[in-house]
Amino acid sequence: MSPESTSPEFLWYIPNTVEPGHRGDDVQDGWGTLDLSVRHALAVEQHGWGGALLGSGWGRPDTFTVATALAARTTSFQPLAAIRPGYWQPAQFAAASSTLDQLSRGRLLINIVSGIDNLAAYGDVNSDPARRYDRTREFLRLLRRLWAEENVTFEGEFFTVRDSTVRPRPFDAESGRHPRLYFGGASPAAEQVSATEADVQLFWGEPLDGIAERISRLKALTESLGRTHQPLEFGLRITTVVRDTTDQAWHDAEQRVATMAAKAGGEIDTKWRKAVGQRRLYDLAERGDVLDSCLYTTPGKYGGGGAGTTWLVGSADDVAAALGKYADLGVSHFVLSDTPYLDEVARIGDQLLPRLRSLLAAPAPLDAAAAR
Repeated sequence: MSPESTSPEFLWYIPNTVEPGHRGDDVQDGWGTLDLSVRHALAVEQHGWGGALLGSGWGRPDTFTVATALAARTTSFQPLAAIRPGYWQPAQFAAASSTLDQLSRGRLLINIVSGIDNLAAYGDVNSDPARRYDRTREFLRLLRRLWAEENVTFEGEFFTVRDSTVRPRPFDAESGRHPRLYFGGASPAAEQVSATEADVQLFWGEPLDGIAERISRLKALTESLGRTHQPLEFGLRITTVVRDTTDQAWHDAEQRVATMAAKAGGEIDTKWRKAVGQRRLYDLAERGDVLDSCLYTTPGKYGGGGAGTTWLVGSADDVAAALGKYADLGVSHFVLSDTPYLDEVARIGDQLLPRLRSLLAAPAPLDAAAAR
């Protein structure tokens, strides 16, 4: 089992695309090249981040190949490589991930993705979309066995291996360690996968009450479903718009949304609405443009999808305080981003991360009644 985290994890996001303009990024040349990818990864290292999530999807550079290249060109950078069951077979991925984890001395992180993609384009034509989470759970169970056991024979509904032994093992496998497994999804089927087989459940930017409710439900599920691994941990994937002052942050955020609205012709973008988690985010706008202290819901109306649907907006102190509230609920993994990526990895790394680390390291205040 992967050891439980003892300190918060702070990760950035690298879009991993061949097309410029991702979420308004201003770099026009170099996408899909090793040089630009390494520039991003080195900036992550230089500005206080532990690593970065690498975007994934058919039509982008192969995420695992990019993760391998970046691990070879950095010293502490942890690639959080997004991979898909169906694109990978369990034994193939067990061998590839063990090799990279061993070569990088334990720096590999893995994000398992089961959501929308062009499955037929890469030959994943035999799976029932309604059962994709059942397949994911079986993939993860077999992956864990292949990382830890000799001569694995397994015949499941979706995958079969016979007499399979992976060499090399993941780094420090003798202590029970393996690459940490991140997973997202808000449907009941997805939450069962997280509760039983993931190491970290990733949430998108919901308000505090929604995250609290989901953490409570997931903890109950880990007990009722008989989880056998280390306790499930929780992470937040969100856009953070940070400026020197609160007023400047809101001015810039509102200007950006106005530009998005003009491009969209004022129409709400609904292309992501099939996913349960995405519908939850879009529905937040009905509660207000700003929720909690600084959670901006309006971007989702005009083209924001996924982690770009809701933004935390404010000064570094404002956003650190907001993220601290999520930490109070039990969130310990933070995957943040904003564009332009190369500018904001530095700004947010230098301004926000020291405040957030200090805040999360401070002892919790004593309850007044308990202190009497």
